[in-house]
Amino acid sequence: MTSIAHGYDVVIAGGAVMGSSTAYFLSENPDFDGSVLVVEPDPTYARSSTALSAASVRHQFSNPVNIAISQFCTEFIADFHHNVEVDGESPDLGFRETGYLFLATDAGMATLDRNHDVQQSCGVDVSLLTPDETQRRYPYMFTDDLAGASIGERNEGTLDANSLMQGFRRRARHNGVEYLTDSVIGVTTDGGLVSGVELASGRSTSCGAIVNCAGPHGSVIASMAGLELPVEPRQRSVFLFDCREPLGQTPPLTIDTSGVWIRSEPPYYLAGGIPVDDTRVDHDDFRVRHGEFTDQIWPALAHRIPQFDKISVKRSWAGHYAYNTLDHNAVVGPAPAVPNFIFANGFSGHGLQQSAGVGRGVSELICYGEYRSLDLSELGYQRILERRPFTEDAII
Repeated sequence: MTSIAHGYDVVIAGGAVMGSSTAYFLSENPDFDGSVLVVEPDPTYARSSTALSAASVRHQFSNPVNIAISQFCTEFIADFHHNVEVDGESPDLGFRETGYLFLATDAGMATLDRNHDVQQSCGVDVSLLTPDETQRRYPYMFTDDLAGASIGERNEGTLDANSLMQGFRRRARHNGVEYLTDSVIGVTTDGGLVSGVELASGRSTSCGAIVNCAGPHGSVIASMAGLELPVEPRQRSVFLFDCREPLGQTPPLTIDTSGVWIRSEPPYYLAGGIPVDDTRVDHDDFRVRHGEFTDQIWPALAHRIPQFDKISVKRSWAGHYAYNTLDHNAVVGPAPAVPNFIFANGFSGHGLQQSAGVGRGVSELICYGEYRSLDLSELGYQRILERRPFTEDAII
């Protein structure tokens, strides 16, 4: 096996939004003077979870650490140009502050109330609405079967996922981070520490640490170091459609009681949902489940928003969630048995909006051996070893 000319202080497996964010924050830290290699098999990112996501950000989570991570994300994107510009240029995020609207029946209202209390204690600008208040705000919506709703008043909405990733990536490369089109196929260890990686091209390199940012492939990378990670690819189909009858206003990203969600993508709309048979899929399975739209999504949309009885699908695609089967929550931090193997995995659908906060946190671990800006230790790997769930309830 041919060695790359020199080793690296940090190798990052996966160069989409999480890997590029980690590379960005390492390269921006004046206390870090090491070398960073990002290994990404597909420089087009066409099948990455980043490129295929619904590209949204929210503060409405059920536990404080996830709220705080997303709060940092909105702080970061508010000054995105300054944070990532190279030679005075930066990608246009196209952030639209439309809000998130969670709907609840009687069965779900206790969860909405509980989450609301947590969110308000964390400073989230969120309101609980009665069915009448919901109907007054959104007169196009059928509310007779609702017990209430929760709406994010500020700092929630949609953005361009590729622009976020490219902003991190371009600035990281400008700062000296190297990107290599290749795949990690082996992790070598020595004395309980990662010592290097082997690549599909036949090359290898030594390294001082590896960061697993491989998304739905995260468990594959972990297994190379003898580590178990309960993360698997789960398929999500997304449908872009037109509506013949105007709603009269731009809807927030709305999560129906059925689990189906809808958001605007002017002049169209996007919708998706949780498959009835939500199980692991093959890593190369990107087939759109068109039956989900006709059997599950469309009926729910037409029930909640009567104008959506007359819609026309324009295009569709399928992407993968890196789904943590233990608790639907991220796994971030080192493996106790291999302390320089660092996880950034299992985001279960909210990785894009957590990329800035997690990338910053991982960079602090590497630089200082501890979190300094925001303590992410609740998301650590020890809970995986102990089979101790740290559950996130607000999963879409």
